[in-house]
Amino acid sequence: MPSCRAVKPLSDIAPFNAVSGAHVLAALHATCFPQPWDAAALSALLVTPGTFAYAQEDGFVLARAAAGEAEILTLAVTPAARGKGLGRRLLQAAIKKAHEMGAGVMFLEVGVDNPAALALYAGLGFTKAGLRKGYYRGVDALVLRLPLPANFA
Repeated sequence: MPSCRAVKPLSDIAPFNAVSGAHVLAALHATCFPQPWDAAALSALLVTPGTFAYAQEDGFVLARAAAGEAEILTLAVTPAARGKGLGRRLLQAAIKKAHEMGAGVMFLEVGVDNPAALALYAGLGFTKAGLRKGYYRGVDALVLRLPLPANFA
């Protein structure tokens, strides 16, 4: 299983700013998605102003904030680590950081066929803002919205 240990000591979630370590994130992404993002794509995103990531050895979140809005670009949690709260903790770190960067709202897209992710996002307070037909290779995606600052229960 891929590990971020070579990049940061990750007993817990930590900011991930090393563009040179994008291969670690790409390896994690590949364990989570059938069409993963490669290291070049992740590296290009990481150098974009306002983009940030939080990582832990079993997952990461990549987000960006600009002009008062933020967006979750991807959330990757390895299959073995799912259902244990890691995704929630990664999202909470990203949401907090986006608010610190001046964002008043956060958005994301999620496939309508992903009930676990939909439950995770609803549990954090995200609500439906729109629908993108066929967004994920023919599967519709919901656009979800969360006003910031968020109040986590």
